[in-house]
Amino acid sequence: MPGYTRGNFKYYSLDFCFSMRLPIEVEAILFRRSSKGMEYLAVKRVPEKGGFWQPITGGVEEGETKTEALKREVREETGIENIVKIIEDVHYFEFSDPHLYKEYVFGVEISSNEKIVLDENEHSEFRWCSFQEALRLLKWEGNKEGLRKLNRILCINGNRSVS
Repeated sequence: MPGYTRGNFKYYSLDFCFSMRLPIEVEAILFRRSSKGMEYLAVKRVPEKGGFWQPITGGVEEGETKTEALKREVREETGIENIVKIIEDVHYFEFSDPHLYKEYVFGVEISSNEKIVLDENEHSEFRWCSFQEALRLLKWEGNKEGLRKLNRILCINGNRSVS
């Protein structure tokens, strides 16, 4: 790494740029309307990252809004760029890993013909699920509660969910 010395100190110049990750996470519960009713996307983490089922999640980077981070994470982890609708303020929770993170849950509607292309470094498989199946698959209670709240919002707004 290039640098210079002044007195007893060595100074380094950084010739690369990186974005700082904030202690804020976004969670995208993707859903679609199909002939079977409402379906929710569950993705399975690669074994090196726990091997558990979850919605799409990721960090907010410095200078990014939560909505921008949400769209970026959906695109990076599923290849989906065409979002029909975003439902904000579905749920919020905190967790430690080992630092305290705040996670904001969004509902993300996509069209039924969208193709999922997983980021193989993040997820090994995906599954479109009924509400009950998705609830059984998800590991973390914060993710489950977000799904419950989104399902209630969708049912209140006249969308039928398959149990």
